[in-house]
Amino acid sequence: MHEFGLCEGVLDAVRKRAAGRQVAAIRIRCGVRHAVDEASMAHAFSVVAEGTEAAGAIVDVVTVPAAITCRDCGATGESTDRLSACQACGSVNVELDGGDELTLESLSYAPANDAADNTADGTETIRRFELRSEATRQLAGQASAVAAACHAMAVRFHQGGKLVAFGAGGPSTDAQHVAVEFVHPVIVGKRALPAISLTTDVATVTAIAEREGVDAIFSRQLPYVAAPSDIALGISTDGNSASVLAGLETAAGIGLLTVALVGGTDGGGRIAAAKAADHLLVAASDDPRIVKEIHVTTYHILWELVHVFFEQPGVLAPGVVA
Repeated sequence: MHEFGLCEGVLDAVRKRAAGRQVAAIRIRCGVRHAVDEASMAHAFSVVAEGTEAAGAIVDVVTVPAAITCRDCGATGESTDRLSACQACGSVNVELDGGDELTLESLSYAPANDAADNTADGTETIRRFELRSEATRQLAGQASAVAAACHAMAVRFHQGGKLVAFGAGGPSTDAQHVAVEFVHPVIVGKRALPAISLTTDVATVTAIAEREGVDAIFSRQLPYVAAPSDIALGISTDGNSASVLAGLETAAGIGLLTVALVGGTDGGGRIAAAKAADHLLVAASDDPRIVKEIHVTTYHILWELVHVFFEQPGVLAPGVVA
């Protein structure tokens, strides 16, 4: 969620430079220390820019690396990973320098005589927005399911459980994103809640993948890092990730509450068909970019509603349902 705060500052700079002209595209240089997800940053800017001259602008985010110096062997280099290790000796005892930039590098403007709606380009732009609008409406149609998932998660947190998130490929970054949202709330005054991502330990993930196969990277970890009181959140763009499915099935066997964020127009792929999750939330699109955008929105809603339930005395008592 911190991307929204960053984008508000970027929007101020864009509007001052644009001086009322319609903005078609912007390019942002963002240091690695900000730990932003590029797709989330673009989505956040589209939200904060709505109704301004920057509405609909294409957003290009360039990650600026930090210089690293190893305190153990003295080797130097650059890294685009905020949690860096020395490339020479593997030590994590490194010093970071730089990587905290946030600048508006450039912007371009729409043609002054743009004929808008009756042009081929204008029609295609509208169509692209409509694709996202439909997927968002589909998510809104799952409001009861979202509320039920949030209430069940809040109950587990209330009872001392933690969130264990995982996903393969692009969703691996979503797992890390949602974990940090719970552990380090961007909104001052909100309660921090325990959460981990199973995708952050590269040594463990690659060791399991090499010895037992990629499908086992989450299911192998779960018995050792999770307890029956915990929550498993599996994220899959098309609902067919074998590693996420195996993780959810293992989590269910241990006794965790299982929540799945999936995509696709077939109702959630193999994960849905296997009934692997107590709560299944679907981003109804076959476009992985749109699924990503809907998933970001969904887990931010999960975060918000979990805190709403925490703020209502009595709703987490035994027997209360959403």
